[in-house]
Amino acid sequence: MNYRLVLRLLGIIAILIGVAMVFSLPWAHPSLGRRPDLNLPAHFEMQGFVALILSTAASLTVGGILIRIGGKAQGTLYRKEAMAVVGFSWIMATVLGALPFLLSDCERAPGKAMTVVDALFESQSGFSTTGATVITDLESTGVPHCILFWRSSTHFLGGLGIVVLFVAILGMGSSGKALMRAEITGPTKDGAHTRMQQSAWLFAGIYIALNIVMALILMFTGLTLFDALCHSFGTMATGGFSTYNASVKHFDSATIDYVIVVFMVLAGANFTLLAFSLLRGPRILTDDTEFRVYVGIILVATVAIIIFGVPHGDFSGETNGKTAANAVRYSLFQVVSIITTTGFGTHDFDQWTDSSRILLLVLMFIGGCAGSTGGGMKVIRHILMFKILRVEIEQAYRPSLVRSLRLAGKTLDDPKLRQAILVYFGIILGLFIGGWLFVAALEPDSVWGEDPSNKLIDSASAVAATLNNIGPGFGVVGPTENYAAFSWYSKLLFVWLMMIGRLEIYSVLVLLIPGFWRNR
Repeated sequence: MNYRLVLRLLGIIAILIGVAMVFSLPWAHPSLGRRPDLNLPAHFEMQGFVALILSTAASLTVGGILIRIGGKAQGTLYRKEAMAVVGFSWIMATVLGALPFLLSDCERAPGKAMTVVDALFESQSGFSTTGATVITDLESTGVPHCILFWRSSTHFLGGLGIVVLFVAILGMGSSGKALMRAEITGPTKDGAHTRMQQSAWLFAGIYIALNIVMALILMFTGLTLFDALCHSFGTMATGGFSTYNASVKHFDSATIDYVIVVFMVLAGANFTLLAFSLLRGPRILTDDTEFRVYVGIILVATVAIIIFGVPHGDFSGETNGKTAANAVRYSLFQVVSIITTTGFGTHDFDQWTDSSRILLLVLMFIGGCAGSTGGGMKVIRHILMFKILRVEIEQAYRPSLVRSLRLAGKTLDDPKLRQAILVYFGIILGLFIGGWLFVAALEPDSVWGEDPSNKLIDSASAVAATLNNIGPGFGVVGPTENYAAFSWYSKLLFVWLMMIGRLEIYSVLVLLIPGFWRNR
């Protein structure tokens, strides 16, 4: 393990995080405030401003120290070092990103300051694009506007990955390839190292362009620049942080809902395919097996929830009594929000019929496409898992049969692929069950108030929502609730699960294996 090289790269990333904090400073000015009607006192925003200045200084100092220790480290960044850089960069980002919340005396509830664990939770939720929160009242004077903007900025940074943006800027040849392979989501990550910086810039370019386009459209619909940017960051990163307690429901606009749906679908698609579709036409997307299945799941799930919900009155009593229109609007929005792991809300889906809620829970474990900003297990893995199971079942009664695994007319001959898919599903299942048992067994019943009867379901949804980077779940963590009531040890578990989900397990778990740290 080339420790000096690892430290040097971590130092550069710490400096990039510090520089990113600077862009939140202007939002402390009253003229750029999110809610001018709140009449916030000047000293309140000044607290946030000072907190960001101190946090920036701390990040730059940490970066400088790490670079100094690393010196002029030479050598190749092998897979080991790359995984160490990715894993530790996210741990470091979580800690540095928590500083603005702590130093500004940000409140998780009126009169209750955030603890260290609360700040770490909020920071990791932002960087991992989970969108879960411990802040109970975003519209009170407990959260300065500039801190809210930093909160949404963590989504922007975590969307395509801190390391991907790092590679886009510095390149680093084969080292950049190793870093990209360790962070980009999905089972297919290979590519020539000479093209890795180009790929990183392509990803970053599309990502930034979509954020800008969406923000402009939202401003055209009536949102302020502050709200437009924050909700664009939350959408394109599939994060879900909003600037209002009611999330997107606050705007009560079908136009805004459908705009966000379109961009959530794009955010959950493979960014490489999006780039090629711009150059060669939309047929690149429609010919892709994963994208077709992804869109198909969205359509089928939406229709199913409409069928389940309308007879049970899930959408009745809404604005203007337009039940059919509301059924399409709210069902489509929540299906897309869950499968892309964005987590925005326009309706309290926790009050829907059990069939709809179960379907949404299943969607939490599917996720977006490989190479997207979406979390979850990815559509491509489910496609391959289905094909693997089909082959294995057929070989159970025809053991002499030799059948290749095929996808989109191409044969996938790598035997390690089957093993990787099966192991990934097994680890996710193990983490989910282990986390579920941990929360259900150790979390006090007082979290559920006078009725702890839903403890098992709520605990399962909280673990699923954090592990798959969704955000809201059911019950005490439903779309109108938050994670503030959980104990500090459950919150730390959620922080760990969010990081594992974002980095797809291995870059975090390898840090716990002693053999990983031995010399080659």
